[in-house]
Amino acid sequence: MQSCVLSVLLLNVYYGAVSSLYFHIGETEKKCFIEEIPDETMIIGNYRTQLYDKQKEEYLPATQGLGMFVEVKDPDEKVILSRQYGSEGRFTFTSHTPGEHQICLHSNSSKFALFAGGMLRVHLDIQVGEHTNNYAEIAAKDKLTELQLRVRQLVEQVDQIQKEQNYQRYREERFRQTSESTNQRVLWWSIVQTLILVAIGFWQMRHLKSFFEAKKLV
Repeated sequence: MQSCVLSVLLLNVYYGAVSSLYFHIGETEKKCFIEEIPDETMIIGNYRTQLYDKQKEEYLPATQGLGMFVEVKDPDEKVILSRQYGSEGRFTFTSHTPGEHQICLHSNSSKFALFAGGMLRVHLDIQVGEHTNNYAEIAAKDKLTELQLRVRQLVEQVDQIQKEQNYQRYREERFRQTSESTNQRVLWWSIVQTLILVAIGFWQMRHLKSFFEAKKLV
């Protein structure tokens, strides 16, 4: 069974976000990242891998045969992306449910003796929301002027802000429901405790009365 290391990475997407990082994984290791995403938001991930060379004692570009498996789950644990890529690749998905999405990566290195017992360095770049757009290509394709392109950028930024605000309201509503549910449970537990104490006190009084009557003290 593959070992699964869950690295919690909460990436706020207010005004969209771009996150770049690198991490190391072993041959059978799996790394997962959690990203909070509003609904109907596009995510683009670009990665490249480097294999550690023991002779040169440095990381070098991985061979073409070595691949990466990418799996993405939505907040309901539904798999929305499950695919194998090469040693360098790009994956894209769109969120349909607001909340925490889990992005997991692991290599298919068990098929290659070259990687046995070694370490793999993965450079990962995640783009969220309107940052996924290549505005240079959009301007060239649609023949937009600089002003038109800037207006389009502002419109998409406003749209992303609105999605984030809707997501924050969704989180606030869930938090309020959780708080109300917790308060209600605490109230009922307090009532139950009070009833138990009253019942125990009543039982003790009855027991003491019976004891005194048996001893003919009352």
